[in-house]
Amino acid sequence: MKDWNAYRTALRERGRELSALHPELVKAFTALSGAAAKTQHLDAKTRELIAVAITAITTCEGCMDAHVRKAKAAGATREEIAEALGVAVALSAGSAFTHALHVLDAAAE
Repeated sequence: MKDWNAYRTALRERGRELSALHPELVKAFTALSGAAAKTQHLDAKTRELIAVAITAITTCEGCMDAHVRKAKAAGATREEIAEALGVAVALSAGSAFTHALHVLDAAAE
């Protein structure tokens, strides 16, 4: 299993490197992330559970680390995280199923 603390430290170091090479990109990404975090209708825990579920589909390990930490800080339990992941798994399977139908349509032509 991954050492998430070491991973996070290494990722931050690489982030500083990218920031030195392309500061405007990092500033824009930081601004986008900050804007997305300022929700008016979702509480922090709900927002982070959504983010955790999405990270399972997008497979961004840095996002996984950050949003699991934020979800836990917002009070999410391991059980709630597991349920959010269940939604992600089901939707990912649904997407594959729907695309399989498109493949069959393409094969019929």
